[in-house]
Amino acid sequence: MEKLSNQEESIMLYVWKLKMCAVKDVWNELEDPKPPYTTVASVFRNLDQKGYLDSKKFGNVNVFSPRISEEEYKKAFMSSVVKSYFEDSYKELVSFFIKEEKLSPEDLQEIIRMIEAGKKQP
Repeated sequence: MEKLSNQEESIMLYVWKLKMCAVKDVWNELEDPKPPYTTVASVFRNLDQKGYLDSKKFGNVNVFSPRISEEEYKKAFMSSVVKSYFEDSYKELVSFFIKEEKLSPEDLQEIIRMIEAGKKQP
């Protein structure tokens, strides 16, 4: 799975949110100042070529839907980040956020509860 550019990721977030959409639907959702419509259309073409979108033609309008779920993308992206920057260790990732004071003791307790609850499920 190819890593998306920031611009492609931001467009995919809208596609995942909308489920099915035309370029205009996403363009209408963007905050001002909006990029040119043609720029958004180009990003859609790139995403389609990279295999992130399915498209169907209805009349003269292409309607797109995600081929890859947001969850699948997050898993692949996070695995890559952990491998590249944290010695392939999620412990190192958590440690980094603790050192940067991005995780509180309460957050860590909640993570521990989630891990323990996950272990109990079949």
